[in-house]
Amino acid sequence: MKTEFILKTYLSQLFKHPLAKNALALYAVQIANYIFPLITIPYLTRILRPEGWGLVIFAQSFAIWLSLILEYGFNLSATRDISRNRLDLCHISQIVEGVMGAKSLLLLGTVLVTLVAGSATPLFRQYPDYLWLAWLSAIAQGLNPLWYFQGLERLYQPAILSVAARFLSVILIFILIRDPGDGWMVLALQAGAGFLATVISIIWMYREVPFRWPLFSQAIYALRMGWSMFFFCSTVSLYTTANAFILGFFVPPALVGLYGGAEKISKSVLSLLNPISQALYPRMNHLVANNSKRAANLAYLSLLFMGGLGFILSALIIVTAPTIVKILLGPGFEGSIPVLRLLSLLIPLIALSNVLGIQWMIPLGLDRTFNIIIMTAGLINLALAFLFAPRFGPMGMGEAVVLSETFVTSSMFLVLWKKKLNPFGGIKNES
Repeated sequence: MKTEFILKTYLSQLFKHPLAKNALALYAVQIANYIFPLITIPYLTRILRPEGWGLVIFAQSFAIWLSLILEYGFNLSATRDISRNRLDLCHISQIVEGVMGAKSLLLLGTVLVTLVAGSATPLFRQYPDYLWLAWLSAIAQGLNPLWYFQGLERLYQPAILSVAARFLSVILIFILIRDPGDGWMVLALQAGAGFLATVISIIWMYREVPFRWPLFSQAIYALRMGWSMFFFCSTVSLYTTANAFILGFFVPPALVGLYGGAEKISKSVLSLLNPISQALYPRMNHLVANNSKRAANLAYLSLLFMGGLGFILSALIIVTAPTIVKILLGPGFEGSIPVLRLLSLLIPLIALSNVLGIQWMIPLGLDRTFNIIIMTAGLINLALAFLFAPRFGPMGMGEAVVLSETFVTSSMFLVLWKKKLNPFGGIKNES
């Protein structure tokens, strides 16, 4: 009885801890962002078939990449600033004004990028409705003020809202999508769910922070402060989120669908690790600034846990890939099996690079080195994509991505090791 009481007390204290509560909230967000779409994949792939599914994947890839312009790395830079000044409401208000002003300017930039993409991309010239629905999806995602709530380590309400909105879109997909030509409706429903969550989240934020029209100077300052993180996010997207879009320049939509199906599954599994990483990020920034020993210990434990779990998940996918593809994608997607096995290697690689880079290098102020590694990896991925994708199709694109991520993980470890800042040594060894 005593042991049971101690266990219940420990679990009660654990789930009351801000880090645990935020991790659980972010798991709810990941369910909305990845697991819910995974539920719809078996239905959509069978209704839309590889070609229609490929068009949806192509547009979604462009939307995710475009949303990075609006996000501008504020999910990292603004979260970091708010977490370090969480008790200073005046300073937080200035951060909010600057970020929202910057996003208003960036919104104009997305229009220009979309116009260029529409004229330069054959698939978008043929299907312009997919182009502008992708733009709306990007706006819905890019304007969401999750960075504000994450910096305050208070993600419970936004998480519930995100899950509810995405759940609504899932229900409507099963009700409304009936024909191979209904792919555009998938994008429309996802954009609508995103707008619902974003608008309500912005209202919640301005209930806590006084609304003021941002000054142009504040917006420019926010853009300057977030530049390094935007540089990171935009370059990392060259080998993470834009791959299906890049592949669409070289192969038919049906082959994009084969790659996109495998990529969706691997990212859904990888998303199981994201909430832990996102919950740790503000805490790591706070500890690096206030308690270096605890920060080093947390980084060490995170590296062991994330890396170990990543390897286990990767091995499971490699063994069960044929069954997964048969269940989730269905007939006509057998070509996704080798691609899925290849992309499963990204799970441990990204888990390790996330800890080494985002959880450790950025809080330590190694933004410049971090960005150089990411930029180089993005260029490597582009070069390999142009070399491999036309010849080997989806497998060639997968090989380019895996090689790029291998470069990222190994480079981060070597840099930290040379600086005597690797998580196994901790911050105390800095020289």
